[in-house]
Amino acid sequence: MSDKKFASHADLEAKKVSFEKLSENAYAYTAEGDPNTGVIIGDDAVMIIDATATPVMAQDVVRYVREITDKPIKYVTLTHYHAVRVLGASGYQQHGLQDIIASRQTRELIVERGAQDMASEIGRFPRLFNAVESVPGLTWPSIVFEGEMTLYMGSLEVKIMHLGRGHTKGDTVVWIPAQKILFSGDLVEADAACYTGDAYLADWPTTLDALAALGAEKMIPGRGPALLNPERVQAGLAYTKDFVSTLYRSAQEAVAQGMDLAACMRHTRQQMDPKFAKVFIYEHCLPFDVTRAHDEASGIRDPRIWTAERDQQMWHSLQSA
Repeated sequence: MSDKKFASHADLEAKKVSFEKLSENAYAYTAEGDPNTGVIIGDDAVMIIDATATPVMAQDVVRYVREITDKPIKYVTLTHYHAVRVLGASGYQQHGLQDIIASRQTRELIVERGAQDMASEIGRFPRLFNAVESVPGLTWPSIVFEGEMTLYMGSLEVKIMHLGRGHTKGDTVVWIPAQKILFSGDLVEADAACYTGDAYLADWPTTLDALAALGAEKMIPGRGPALLNPERVQAGLAYTKDFVSTLYRSAQEAVAQGMDLAACMRHTRQQMDPKFAKVFIYEHCLPFDVTRAHDEASGIRDPRIWTAERDQQMWHSLQSA
């Protein structure tokens, strides 16, 4: 079992892209469980929310945007620091990009672990990093905000907010108040596993409550289909809370019983598999998820940095669990 590759290495089939209109200003670029990208079209400019993994892959987003507008793509907003979300940002430079926006905490994470995360994720997801040679390096924000910022794209008010920790410490959401449309990043997933390798699991449910309090009527999750009515939004929030709460509770039980990581994995599977085994990227995420959950339940407050070497060591150590 020691030579078993990451589960994601078997995921080689291209996904079908959907580009859905949510309002006169908002669109969702989704791809059957791959990372989603949001698009906001203001009076005079376009915002991209999450930039894809490579500049070459970003051109597919541009192609869809150009079918509906020729306005410059002035803004890219990063919901968090993960490479699969940010390394495609340079692909928008030739289309009018002026500013890359991120929370202060996201910039701190890029400084602290961006290079390691880049190498780690490229090793995990060969298909998503198509044309990785086109990536010029790390993506750095030019605008960093604290708590909340408001951007007026002409007459359209767009709020960019850090409402709490969850998927990472820097999670950012983008909110169109007048239309009650929310771009959640990986704080919310739909029909896909939550990746929690860099998470704050004890905080995540409270942050989800803060999202719920906005009263979104439509939501674009980090992965999975766009949630196009209030009932589906509520279901996405509930699903995500159930996933992270079940995971963390299982790890807390395991640590309380003195279980090591492998035993924690077996215990967690008993709770998680019946509910979540069939969702997208579950088998890939679970070893990373359990490792972080075991750490946090053991008192390791901040996520340890993932490196390509640590990925391999963890993965192989848990294959018999």
